[in-house]
Amino acid sequence: MTQVKGYLSSDNRKKVTTSKLLEMKKAGEKISMLTAYDFSMATVIDRAGIDIILVGDSASNVMVGNNTTLPMTVDQMIYHGKSVMNGVEKAMVVVDMPFGSYHASPSEAVTNAVKIMRETEADCLKLEGGIEIIESVKAILAAGIPIMGHLGLMPQSINKYGSFGLRAKDDKEAQKLIEDAKLLEDAGCCSLVLEKIPAELAANVTKELTIPTIGIGAGPFVDGQVLVMHDMLGLNIGFSPKFLRRYANLYDVITEAVQSYINDVKSSDFPSSDESY
Repeated sequence: MTQVKGYLSSDNRKKVTTSKLLEMKKAGEKISMLTAYDFSMATVIDRAGIDIILVGDSASNVMVGNNTTLPMTVDQMIYHGKSVMNGVEKAMVVVDMPFGSYHASPSEAVTNAVKIMRETEADCLKLEGGIEIIESVKAILAAGIPIMGHLGLMPQSINKYGSFGLRAKDDKEAQKLIEDAKLLEDAGCCSLVLEKIPAELAANVTKELTIPTIGIGAGPFVDGQVLVMHDMLGLNIGFSPKFLRRYANLYDVITEAVQSYINDVKSSDFPSSDESY
């Protein structure tokens, strides 16, 4: 058994579930959440002790190189979700429902949600929006599928916003966000992501709700935090928002490793006699 900064990374950890998240909020224990999109990275961060792994439609940006999350499809999210699930034992795995997969009708939303859950065997789905999608939320929940909500900056609505700027700065939008948060909780959502909103507003929402809130660019007064793994590990050097803290600089580490490999190949230093059969 290994231990890192007080958190167990062994089989002694229990599987994180929706009920566990509620227990954590009640106990005042912060919830840690990171994205992952493949087996290898999911295995690493699960064994490190992360509470939740989000298979985000941000794969569109960091894995494919698209400017937005909009191109992601249900089948692509299933591919990434299944890859992550193959590497996870303890963390709760949440898969984003992609743009267009839950907007047309509640029946279509349920069909897509069931397909994602059945083929990935994930623990939960995440949907963006409040009152606009509440009927789809209710229908998916009625099918027995847990939902993590998402309010504030919603990347799937980027064309409506026109920018990735701070949301809910004015009273009208802030009031709607509070109402939407309560609506999602009342419908039965197990948790709620709050993205890029004023810290004071996030704190107020967190106090109002009995379900956990998980912030990204929403200040410290929420029940947990989420970052995109590629950003916090310093792999995505072109993205530096105010809320991002980099915990490593893997871009430079990998670059140096690749250059060393190239030099060893060019100089015939690799493979050595010990590395040959």
